[in-house]
Amino acid sequence: MSQKIGILGSGEVARTLAQGFLALGHAVKVGTRSPSKLKEWQEGAKNASVGTFEEAADFGEMLVLAVKGVAAEALVKSMADKLSGKTVIDTTNPISESPPVNGVLGYFTGPNESLLERLQRLSPKAKFVKAFNSVGSGLMVNPKLPGGRPTMFIAGDDEGARKEVARILDELGWDTADMGSAAAGRAIEPLAMLWCIPGFLRNEWSHAFKLVSA
Repeated sequence: MSQKIGILGSGEVARTLAQGFLALGHAVKVGTRSPSKLKEWQEGAKNASVGTFEEAADFGEMLVLAVKGVAAEALVKSMADKLSGKTVIDTTNPISESPPVNGVLGYFTGPNESLLERLQRLSPKAKFVKAFNSVGSGLMVNPKLPGGRPTMFIAGDDEGARKEVARILDELGWDTADMGSAAAGRAIEPLAMLWCIPGFLRNEWSHAFKLVSA
């Protein structure tokens, strides 16, 4: 079933997911502070449009938050009412401005909190679900790897929203491991650190996580 999806952000992750949703037949509006920069992208994509963050939030039945982690809290706080009642796929990671140390990213959150939880508190009526944060944009849509479909770990306080995101993940070629409430974001967000280490140390970026069970 086709949906209207609003994407808050216009970087590589936002554009990659937008193209994936469009290929599935969904209508997409990308929200950005500089709509004119995406004019060429919009003209080449059917069912695609570009507007402000507010317009994208109003448009989407489902939303995707795809901005830098350092900007996520301010954006969510400013738009809390517009996010209310909607499933919001949170792709962000709390990556600090400092450079990696021995290939390990620095985070501005502590071990007993997650950016996901912070965002949920800022917009308590939104239904945030952490997803797409533990893999690079090149593998987000229909990843083809020798080990088969990789696993995307998700978390969020609303069970119905998690099921909605799991359905989207299946359409985009992923298996889903539902880790439950937003507190699980404390474990899921650091996966991005682990995913990036081979890239920073050996320029190896073509990998993803897979959960194997008996």
